[in-house]
Amino acid sequence: GTEDAPAQAPSQPSDAQSTVQAMDTETKVAQSAVPMEVDGQEADKKSEAGGSQGNDQQKRPNYKLKFKLEGHEKAVASVKFSNCGKYLASASADKTVMLWDANTGDNIHKFVGHSHGISDCAWSTNSEYICSASDDQTIRIWNVLERKCLKVLTGHTSYVFNCSFNPQSNLIVSGSFDETVRIWDVKTGKCLRVLPAHSDPVTAVQFNRDGTLIVSCSFDGLCRIWDTVTGQCLKSLIDDDNPPVSFVTFSPNSKFILAGSLDNKLRLWNYTTGKCLKTYTGHVNQKFCIIAAFAVTAENKWVVSGSEDKCVYVWDVQTKQIAQKLEGHKDTVVGVACHPKKNVIASCSLAGDPTIRVWIDES
Repeated sequence: GTEDAPAQAPSQPSDAQSTVQAMDTETKVAQSAVPMEVDGQEADKKSEAGGSQGNDQQKRPNYKLKFKLEGHEKAVASVKFSNCGKYLASASADKTVMLWDANTGDNIHKFVGHSHGISDCAWSTNSEYICSASDDQTIRIWNVLERKCLKVLTGHTSYVFNCSFNPQSNLIVSGSFDETVRIWDVKTGKCLRVLPAHSDPVTAVQFNRDGTLIVSCSFDGLCRIWDTVTGQCLKSLIDDDNPPVSFVTFSPNSKFILAGSLDNKLRLWNYTTGKCLKTYTGHVNQKFCIIAAFAVTAENKWVVSGSEDKCVYVWDVQTKQIAQKLEGHKDTVVGVACHPKKNVIASCSLAGDPTIRVWIDES
C-alpha cells in the first residue's frame, strides 16, 4: 500500500544517480515502514524488495478457546505471560494477583496484600518476580517462588494504573492518575525519579528492549519517550485529532510504538521520525484503557487487542486486515497477552465476566 512508500517520493529525478541518492536518504523511512521488522529479525531481502508483498501470504490464524480460567471475583484488568512461558499472571479489581500454570490452566497461587483493586501486573525478565499496580496508590513486588511480598513502593498520590520492569529488572516504571511517571529501585524500593510526565492520568508506561527508553501515554493525548537515565523527554507524539491515548507499547524490536486511543484506533508510530505508519481499526474502544500486544513468532506477525464489543481482535501487522475475531467473553475485553514462544493468546474482561480465556492457534 501507499503507506509502505517513502514519506516523500523523490521529485522526478533527472538521472539514475539522483534516484539512488534520493533512495538513500529515504532508506530509513522506507525500511521502517516494513514491519517485517517489528520483531528484531532483519527483514529478508525478498520482502524488502517487494514492499508489502512478502508478508501478504500470512496464513490466517485459527485461534480456538483452550481454557477458561475462573477464580477472580471482580473485573480482571490485566494478564501477562512470564518470559519463561510457564506462567500467566492476572491482576484484578478484587485486590488480588493470581498465578496460573500457562500449560494446564491450573491456579497456582493468589497474592493478597493490596487494599484496593489492581490495574496492572508485570513480570521480571527472569520470571521470578511480579510487580502490581493498585488503586491503593502503591506498587507491590512479589516473589513468585516464595509466594510473598518483598516490597511495597509508596509515593504516588493517586491510583497507580500501570507498572513495568526494565529488562535488567533492577528498575520498575509506574504511571498514575497523579499524572506522574515514577522510576523505582527494585532492590531498595526507593523512588529514584519522578517525571512530571503528563497533564492527565498516565494510562501506560513501558521500557524499551534495552531499558534505555521509557514510553508513556495519557488521556492528555500525548505519547512521550523518556531517557531512563536523565529523565529527559526526548519526543512527544500527538495525533492531529488529539484523542485520549489509553495504551502504548514498544514493538518487540523497540523501533516502533503501538498506541491505542479512545477513537477506536490503534496506531503504529515510528517514534524517531514522528510518523504514523499504520492504523488498525474495526474494534470498539471509546471508554476503557484496553491493552494491545504484538504476537510475533517466526512465521506470524499480528497485532492483538481487546475490544468493548466483548471480542479479541487479531490484525495482520503489515496489511492492517482483521485476520480473526475471537468471540466468547461476556463483557469488555480490557487485557490481552501473547505467549513468548507459542501461538497462544490470553485475554481478560470486566466484571460481567471476570474470567481469563486462553486461546491457541490451531492453524
